[in-house]
Amino acid sequence: MLSLNTSDLTPVELQNYLQYAIAPRPICFASTVDAEGNINLSPFSFFNMFSTNPPICIFSPARRVRDNTTKHTLENVHQVKECVINIVNYDMVQQMSLASTEYAKGVNEFEKAGFTMLKSDLVQPPRVAEAPVQLECVVNDVIALGDNHGAGNLVLAEIKLIHVTEEILDENGKIDQHKIDLVARLGGDWYCRVTKDNLFKVAKPLAKLGIGVDRLPQSVRFSKVLTGNDLGMLGNIEQIPSDEEIDLISTNPEVKEVLDATIGDSTNRERELHELAKKFLNMGEVEFALKIVLL
Repeated sequence: MLSLNTSDLTPVELQNYLQYAIAPRPICFASTVDAEGNINLSPFSFFNMFSTNPPICIFSPARRVRDNTTKHTLENVHQVKECVINIVNYDMVQQMSLASTEYAKGVNEFEKAGFTMLKSDLVQPPRVAEAPVQLECVVNDVIALGDNHGAGNLVLAEIKLIHVTEEILDENGKIDQHKIDLVARLGGDWYCRVTKDNLFKVAKPLAKLGIGVDRLPQSVRFSKVLTGNDLGMLGNIEQIPSDEEIDLISTNPEVKEVLDATIGDSTNRERELHELAKKFLNMGEVEFALKIVLL
């Protein structure tokens, strides 16, 4: 494994390693105004939500690695402590990228990138009409992390009003993850798109206490068939099945076929049972899979 001491790397090298590794990152497409009312629109991928009550997002207009200069967005939020965070989806990603161009102060990126300005209800900066979600925010604080090339500036933005286009809502009025078509930043010029084909669910263990991977037999924990993800699913089961439940699984036709075909061959029996369990794990039948590997 390559091990790197951050103090031995240049800011450019650090940026490359970290932005490729810490990804995907959601994009804050922030609109701001200065004291004279000049509008600025710029994207930032150093961004996320950090609190629900109060509802706080943080984004970081970092000092430029190239020449240590600061961005207009940072200057603006010091002057007018308001912003709109516009969420970026696939339909607007190319225009969003264009808005990241370092235009001169006073140039309106809405116009340069071809976006529609939509008047906000509570704050001065306008919203991006094309964005599926628009968050009107007040800036509670700006925390400078240093004055070196690449140093971040944490903008603590408290969300006051949420606007959501109805096209991305489900029948219950909630945001449909399939419809919003989000994009995120990776390293360099790379982005990713959140599509139906690459969405998946992982059951949260908050409502129950899983047995844990450590409670699984050694032959399961060190299986040559089951992956770490497989073990994680098995370890999220609330309790070990009883001996009677495990014995009963041997009457299942698929399980019985494996048992009959591997009489006297413990090595192949274990492998084939684990392969069968993996099949049921992929189908979401986790408890059934656990009984198979415990035979």
